[in-house]
Amino acid sequence: MSPVYDKLVDLLVDRFAVDRGTIGPDVTFEELEMDSLFLVELLLVIESEFQVKIGEDAAAPTDTIATVVKVITDQIAATAS
Repeated sequence: MSPVYDKLVDLLVDRFAVDRGTIGPDVTFEELEMDSLFLVELLLVIESEFQVKIGEDAAAPTDTIATVVKVITDQIAATAS
C-alpha cells in the first residue's frame, strides 16, 4: 500500500488500540466498531500528523480506510500545489 495508508494504520493501532489484523483498505470504520465521535477525534489526529486540513464531515462510519487515505492524499496534493 501507500505510505499514507501505512501511517494511517499505524495511527489506528498505536493511538486508538485497533487490532492491526482487523484493518484493511476495504474495511469500514463501522466494521471496526468506530462511531462518528471516534471519527472526529481521528480526523483531528490526522490533521496534526499529516499537516493537512480536513473537515469534520470528511469521513463517515460507513467509509472505508481507503476512502480516508484518498481524502488525506488529496489534501496533501492540494497543500503542495
